[in-house]
Amino acid sequence: MSEQQAPAGVIPYVEHHLGERRVLTLHLTTGNSLLGGKTTPVVSIDGRQYLVYWGSVSFEVPADRAVHVSVHVEVERVGQVASALLPPGGSLAMTYATDFRSGVGSLH
Repeated sequence: MSEQQAPAGVIPYVEHHLGERRVLTLHLTTGNSLLGGKTTPVVSIDGRQYLVYWGSVSFEVPADRAVHVSVHVEVERVGQVASALLPPGGSLAMTYATDFRSGVGSLH
């Protein structure tokens, strides 16, 4: 049995999973230009963390089961946390945004 290959430019799913896979594209935005230059967002897929960049980032995730996704930034502490449990299904795109007045990020 051969391993499934992630499409070019997509961060592969590295946990053990033999089922169907899909692509999750996250659009990572911040309204704070100072933050954008000083820190990078941290994306977690089923608990595994990835230091990524602002803008669009694509991940390969399981299609046949739920997947937990969270995003946060770290400056002096963890903040702007947003989290979602994605149901099984096809490929999708979501947007993460920071809100420094409330201190809470959003993922939709």
